[in-house]
Amino acid sequence: MVVRIHVFPRREILDPQGKAIASALRRLGFDGVVDVRAGKSFALTLDDGATRESVAAMCEKLLANLVVEDYEIEWPQAETKA
Repeated sequence: MVVRIHVFPRREILDPQGKAIASALRRLGFDGVVDVRAGKSFALTLDDGATRESVAAMCEKLLANLVVEDYEIEWPQAETKA
């Protein structure tokens, strides 16, 4: 199964890359853009024995800097229904 992890700066942390992207989009004529948060994404291919707890531990120990970043774990659709 493939689990996707999205990591973004916390809302209270300045995101200069996001601000630059938002500004560039407005200059290109996309006036509806209110805010952009630039982050990173990971796609982990895991065996069926992987647990939510183990993936959260991966995020907290390596993939996200919890001082300045938040993360979201996106499970495959079949996992969500269970």
